[in-house]
Amino acid sequence: MTQIDVPKALQPTDQDIHKLVFASVHIGTKNSDKLMEPYIWRRRSDNTYVLNLGKTWEKLILAARVIVAVENPKDVIAISARPYGQRAVLKFAQYTGAQSIAGRFTPGTFTNQITKQFREPRLLLVTDPRTDSQAVHEASYVNVPVIAFADSDSPLQFVDIAIPANNKGRLSIGLLYWLLAREVLRLRGTISRVDEWDVPVDLFFYREPDEIEKDEEKPATFAAEAEIAEPAPIAPGIEDFGAGGMAGVVPAYGEPVSASWDGAGAAPVDPAGASWDQPADTAGWTN
Repeated sequence: MTQIDVPKALQPTDQDIHKLVFASVHIGTKNSDKLMEPYIWRRRSDNTYVLNLGKTWEKLILAARVIVAVENPKDVIAISARPYGQRAVLKFAQYTGAQSIAGRFTPGTFTNQITKQFREPRLLLVTDPRTDSQAVHEASYVNVPVIAFADSDSPLQFVDIAIPANNKGRLSIGLLYWLLAREVLRLRGTISRVDEWDVPVDLFFYREPDEIEKDEEKPATFAAEAEIAEPAPIAPGIEDFGAGGMAGVVPAYGEPVSASWDGAGAAPVDPAGASWDQPADTAGWTN
């Protein structure tokens, strides 16, 4: 099942094969399409079809070479209407320079020039030909080649390059896009084929919204605990105003403060003893 007819430099390592098996990339469905028969290795006792991993790797290498052949990386669009592939297409576009459409595909994106989201790609990469059928059909109208991850029951109409793989699993979809992005960067010469890619495959996996909310709440909780545990230091020369600490600092109502800052302030004036009927002393005033 894992015998691969590709050049030695492009053959997968044992670690790559282990990742493919662990992510259940070779596990298909209980149904099969007639055009997918060449990619099926056998059928298990529970009527589940098992895909040929050798064919999967061959088509991955072929798809990477086709993507690299496009001069402008932005002319490649990766699409995924399936939730498990939305994070994967965003990461694939981030590292390869391609464009991505995660979520619902707006009809007319490739055919209606009036729409604001109109695009003219040269190559289309879809996660599932069935859920992304609208994009595949529009690509056929404008003669755009299509690369698709195809399960054992996926329709291959208007698909130019089918990569046989499990396109319904969370781990499988993330691993496939990670391998494809790594091979594209290797063929471009961005990363070395000898060294391991420093981007972990976990970034391409789908994450539940609850997990994201928990990760966002953790830094805020740690910051609040740090503020409680370590209060801000008081600047030197400033007293800590606790209970009764403001006494003697803020004068009582009706007691004017001396304008002198030398510490020998004037005695407070009793406003009740002042007479408002006497004229003011104007001695020393000049015209």
